[in-house]
Amino acid sequence: MAQRTDSSSEDERWLVVDGRRWRRTDPAIPADALARLKSHLGRGRSGVRTAGSEAELAATRHRTRLAKVGLGERGTPWWEQTDSQRRERWESALGELDALDD
Repeated sequence: MAQRTDSSSEDERWLVVDGRRWRRTDPAIPADALARLKSHLGRGRSGVRTAGSEAELAATRHRTRLAKVGLGERGTPWWEQTDSQRRERWESALGELDALDD
């Protein structure tokens, strides 16, 4: 197993809302990549609400999932990944998300 490179506290890893724990966004994501991932997430969430068919719903849920993985909010916890694994996670997610718009 890769050595953990993050020394964040539990409070830095989790957000608690109404007693439910939500994983926080990876703080190592550069601002430009973070903005792009959040844009894709917003479009995915909006699309889920407005989808007119099962195919559109599946596509927007896929976009939402990719964005959340890229942000570190899904998949392997970011604090269990090396710096290079974290970078690969968000860069790979952005590559797939951007390809959805081509």
